[in-house]
Order: sequence, then C-alpha cells, then structure tokens
Amino acid sequence: MPARRIGAAEFKAHCLSILDEVDRNRESVTVTKRGRPVAEVRPVAKQERRSIIGALKGTVLRYDRPYEPAADEDDWVAYR
Repeated sequence: MPARRIGAAEFKAHCLSILDEVDRNRESVTVTKRGRPVAEVRPVAKQERRSIIGALKGTVLRYDRPYEPAADEDDWVAYR
C-alpha cells in the first residue's frame, strides 16, 4: 500500500492529529508542496521502556578504594 499523500497546508493545519495517526496506524505520510513530495513522516521503531532501577548495574566492575576520592586533588580546577 503506498504512503498517504497530504498537502503541506493541510499538514500544517492538522499536524498533531496526523502525527498521532502515524503512530497509531504505523503507516507513513508523504507531505507534498504543489504536488511534489517534500517530506515523509514515518513511524519510528517502538522502544521498550526500561526501568531506571538497576540501569547502571555492572558498569563499575571494580573500585579498590571506595572511601577515597575518585580523582586527585590536582585534577580539579576551581575558579573564583
């Protein structure tokens, strides 16, 4: 099935509802200007929502001195 074609003026007038329709139907919409295609609105791949809890698990593999500063004092620059 070819992508739906819509004029730029109509797209401008109904942009948010067209975006909702693209997301809902998972079908592209081609926007035209004077009958010539100028843009395509297409659905993005669905991304699963991950919990923030445990998102960094396993990123720090080993830290031998957990109670000491992570950087040397000379590595910091403070401006007044």
